[in-house]
Amino acid sequence: MRCMSMTNMPKPATIDEASRIGRTLALAFDDDPMMRWFFPDGPGVAGAADGPGEAAREASLARYFSTIFTRQYAHHGVCEYTDAAAAFWVPPGAADKAVPDAATVEELSVILGDRAPLFRQAAEAAAGEGPTEPHWYLAVIGADPAAQGQGHGAALLRSGLAKADETGLPVYLESSKPANLPFYEHFGFTVLGEVQLPGGGPTLWPMRRAPGGGRPAGA
Repeated sequence: MRCMSMTNMPKPATIDEASRIGRTLALAFDDDPMMRWFFPDGPGVAGAADGPGEAAREASLARYFSTIFTRQYAHHGVCEYTDAAAAFWVPPGAADKAVPDAATVEELSVILGDRAPLFRQAAEAAAGEGPTEPHWYLAVIGADPAAQGQGHGAALLRSGLAKADETGLPVYLESSKPANLPFYEHFGFTVLGEVQLPGGGPTLWPMRRAPGGGRPAGA
């Protein structure tokens, strides 16, 4: 029922939408390999679809996304949402400001619990693969699976890419879900390689889109 009467028109996201955006992204990233690694199912309920561990995991995911939104990207990024999706972009020149401060790291550590060290290692590994050229960075994009096929993610991606194209700069992202690679490739991204996260973590695929490149026909 979540998909009824939903619009995929991108809107600027403000702090007031933090809880809603957190819940949306928790649903969007429920099956993402990296988020599953950071937020595994609770003890004794591995694989349970609706058990208490799964509900707690979804709540932790929502808190994670609302925290990075309110403490980082809402202040230093370009954040947009639709009725069923959200995206956080970091424009050129804001990369250093968007890095979590000590208070944010502490809050995220509480949310992640014993997975916090793995999170820090993964963040450092991913950061080491980032480009040195001026660029836009797509930090987070996700849509509620209940609205799949309604164009929410594509609308947010087009909106952000248009902003990047206006500046004549490339766009960079990392995907940890192989099924998403063709979606990004459709919009002109190319895979730069593979990064195996430390500690037995999943694979990341860094991707780059050339300035103004790859706009699909009819987009």
